Amino acid sequence: MSIQEYQQQFIKQAIASEALCFGEYTLKSGRVSPYFFNAGRFYSGVALAALGRCYADAIVASGVQFDVLFGPAYKGISLAAVTACALADHHQRDVPYAYNRKEKKDHGEGGSLVGAPLQGKVLIIDDVITAGTAIREAIAMIELAGANVAGVAIGLDRQERGQGERSAIQELEQDASLAVISIVGLNDIVDYLSTAASDQALVARINAYRDRYGVEV
Repeated sequence: MSIQEYQQQFIKQAIASEALCFGEYTLKSGRVSPYFFNAGRFYSGVALAALGRCYADAIVASGVQFDVLFGPAYKGISLAAVTACALADHHQRDVPYAYNRKEKKDHGEGGSLVGAPLQGKVLIIDDVITAGTAIREAIAMIELAGANVAGVAIGLDRQERGQGERSAIQELEQDASLAVISIVGLNDIVDYLSTAASDQALVARINAYRDRYGVEV
């Protein structure tokens, strides 16, 4: 399947914003990766607007049905906000969003949840899923509020094994029966670089890493 226009735009903006970097990066797992992704580097107006459009396009393309967007603190907060704006501006969908605080407030409106009430089907928005811990915490919050989880939308799927043979995303999809939407996966990055990059040595390094740690998709 060919890479979609919004996927190309995501990779281009990620590289331009240095959210997607290439080199040698030691991950928490101890693996030395030839690339690194940090959505926190989408910090300009142009970059955030582009990011929101990419999330919105991926969500609409997936066909998932939902009533509310939920952004887990901290990175998920801005992601949910810009995605809500992009859905309204480019897909004529006015969807409310909510997010959580890391610590509960005992004054003002109080509580740990901010924004729209969590009701109906809730779509979680985040940057990546590494171990899946933060997403499972978000699922618990949503279910505690009496709502249902429609799925999870993320920027990048590393398509990489965890401690076992499956990735954290595959574990969520299979064990929790959740749909996980990703704007791009590692395979898409490789396809993009193979045609757009002159550095074939980089492509070879990423392919070697994928061969060693990748999962079947």
